[in-house]
Amino acid sequence: MARRHRHEEHVNHEAWAIPYGDLITLVLAFFVVMYAISTVNEGKYRVMSESLSAAFDGSPRSIAPIRVGEPTGAASIAPPTPFETDRGSDDLVQLTDRVRADALITPMELMQLEQAGSQADTQLDAIQRQVERVLGPLIMSDQVTVTREGLWLEVIIRSDVLFASGSAALSAPAREAIDQLATVLRELPNELRIEGHTDNDPIASALFPSNWELSGARAASVIRLLEGRGVDPRRMAAVGFGEKRPIADNATPAGRAANRRVMLVILATSGPAAPPSAAVAGGQDSAVAAVDAGTDRLQATPAEGAAAAAAPVPQALPEDVR
Repeated sequence: MARRHRHEEHVNHEAWAIPYGDLITLVLAFFVVMYAISTVNEGKYRVMSESLSAAFDGSPRSIAPIRVGEPTGAASIAPPTPFETDRGSDDLVQLTDRVRADALITPMELMQLEQAGSQADTQLDAIQRQVERVLGPLIMSDQVTVTREGLWLEVIIRSDVLFASGSAALSAPAREAIDQLATVLRELPNELRIEGHTDNDPIASALFPSNWELSGARAASVIRLLEGRGVDPRRMAAVGFGEKRPIADNATPAGRAANRRVMLVILATSGPAAPPSAAVAGGQDSAVAAVDAGTDRLQATPAEGAAAAAAPVPQALPEDVR
């Protein structure tokens, strides 16, 4: 029986070509990618350059739009648009600097403000000394209180010194005290606010239906006497608060006596238009009595958010006050 002879298979000497082809393909793809990355996009480069310039060096030199391709003849002779110049950015920078400079207080202005405040303090201190000198006996008897509050001076006179109960007619001691006070006030350029205050005891008379009218009429009586003693009426105003601004407890007789008062507020010449005590707080009722010292009647106007009634001038004023 014959044996079967095995034939050896031929070795494939070209098997290397397959991985070599794969390698060449990968290398080609790699260089294509590298070439694509290395190509500079001029438009993107300019945008990035302008952004970096604006971030580190200030405003960009140009914000002109990026042109793609060669410009046509029409485009080359077209007038420049507002976006092709840096004038707008320069104007904006100049405007910002100007506003910033205007908002700052120069050292000279700060010095002037400090000098004005110092002069106001000195003036009010001098006025306080004069008022305390002419009203010394009443201050010693606790009938008058002189206090300094910011850029104004408060002279508080208890109503029992000035008026009888339920009346707005000034008493003889009241006229004497106000005469002495007028010798100081008529020489000053300062504005004056005369405030009338009452306790919470109700009043219902034909002349004064409520404490609004009573407080306003008392303030008006003081103003008319001051005008008669030479104080410029253009610098004065009367305010009637009724019982709405107590400084003591109305539950006690001493507290009610303290709340019945007339207060003269002397403003510094460089001070605010009105102190907080003469300004009506939101949510509180008050009556503002605008007084013309040359007329014979007092007109009361309601403050914002409050109702007020007319405060007539009392009929029984002294002859030298009329």
